[in-house]
Amino acid sequence: ADSQLVYGVVLDKEVVHPGMPKRVEKAKIALIDAPLEIEKPEIDAEIRINDPLQMRKFIEEKENILKDMVDKLVAVGANVVICQKGIDDVAQHFLAKKGILAVRRVKRSDMEKLERATGGRIVSNIEDLSEKDLGYAELVEERKVGEDKMVFVEGTKNPRAVSIVIRGGLERVVDEAERSFRDALCVVADVIKMPLITYGGGAFEMEVASYIRDLATKVGGKEQLAVEAFARSLEGIVIALIENAGLDPVDYVMKLRASHKKEDGYKYGVNVFTGEIADMSQLGVIEPLAVKVNALKAGTEAAAMILRIDDVIAAARSKEAGKKPGETGKKEEEKE
Repeated sequence: ADSQLVYGVVLDKEVVHPGMPKRVEKAKIALIDAPLEIEKPEIDAEIRINDPLQMRKFIEEKENILKDMVDKLVAVGANVVICQKGIDDVAQHFLAKKGILAVRRVKRSDMEKLERATGGRIVSNIEDLSEKDLGYAELVEERKVGEDKMVFVEGTKNPRAVSIVIRGGLERVVDEAERSFRDALCVVADVIKMPLITYGGGAFEMEVASYIRDLATKVGGKEQLAVEAFARSLEGIVIALIENAGLDPVDYVMKLRASHKKEDGYKYGVNVFTGEIADMSQLGVIEPLAVKVNALKAGTEAAAMILRIDDVIAAARSKEAGKKPGETGKKEEEKE
């Protein structure tokens, strides 16, 4: 199977017991932030057993405590249990007998995603669990993805968390695809936060540079030189784009400057595929304004920090650092 979007959460875990169902439809999910096992007491305790009957009672009592935990889950109607902590082997056995699918040692971040996706609530004490705390999903299923087993929680109502499963033949390919997905998602998030766009192909930078260059003539004095330098730095971004396309930067910068003096000239940029100055709005070459604004802010702040440096003091190399390997601090005296 190829990469896919899952309307729910994918857990990099497997079902804890082989006797448990691997597929549960119309799942009522209990999200537990507590171990389904008997924890060690905080104080040191010692139990003395004098005969086999006492040992048997001890084991039975342990089983009863774990059985009560499972019965509580059954009573509230849960048929899927996702636990952030561990699940005792005995508890696994009882859960399997009741036909409950269970997953253990799930990351806190995944638990929070499940909470958002399923509408459930993470509970820290099983005794406090109620039916209204359960999440819902149309399907919870263990599937084999490559060599690994994963649990898919799908079909959630109005999910506030979704997952993307990325697959590839090589780890490097998967890593590159993940980076691309992250970049794309960040761009979408930026557009949602600031629903404004601008034109690509160097159109934005050339228009801003043109505006700043006109502004420089009104500033006067030494400040005018700094303003003009800022405009040239913006054109440097466009020059890099033109050079990467294998075009002549001098020729194309002049053409772009002329184009941006016309009406609606702010839309014109470089079509790197055809080598023409074209209307980017017609080609659909757009970029989120938030990305451009953040890039300009970061670049300007970095330049300002460098300009604040008055002097650079280069530390001299220590004598020890200048020695060749195997040399000692003092020359050995020649033996007579």
